[in-house]
Amino acid sequence: EIGRKVVACVANKLRVFSFELVEGAEPNAFALPGGFIFVTKSLVELCRRNEDEVAFILGHEMAHVIRGHAMNRIVSDSAIAAASRVAPVRGAVSGWLRKVGVQFLESTYSQELESEADQLGVRLSAAAGYDPRGSIRLFSRLADLKSAPEKFDLGSYFSSHPPFHVRIESINLQLRKRRRQA
Repeated sequence: EIGRKVVACVANKLRVFSFELVEGAEPNAFALPGGFIFVTKSLVELCRRNEDEVAFILGHEMAHVIRGHAMNRIVSDSAIAAASRVAPVRGAVSGWLRKVGVQFLESTYSQELESEADQLGVRLSAAAGYDPRGSIRLFSRLADLKSAPEKFDLGSYFSSHPPFHVRIESINLQLRKRRRQA
């Protein structure tokens, strides 16, 4: 139901999305090219089944598909893997190239894409009638959990994402601009 409402707000009506709730100890969500969105049950539970937060998560993952991030990630990963196979010096250099290339893609580049997906995710969830501040509540809860790993382990999923406080500030700025324009 939530996914259907958010999908209805996508400009390209030919784009198809499917949503799958999957098992997983770590809270996680990811998107694959073609509009396949996967969310772990533990992430939905972390949201306390709050529809505003779930709508943001779905909108955020849909944004990765809409903006081509999911496809670009696969292409980039394939390019790094191919470059590491044809490197003139095999072994250590090839392994180093693979490691450094993937780390680069998963850190700096990834943070930019995550921020872009946050912005579009907020817009999509708001357009679907959900409270866009659900994203802020979710990130605030995740920040609290990250500071107390003995209570709840977030795993490595969020390690390549922008810090939660940066994401919250960015969304607050987006919402203030939106209010001024209204």
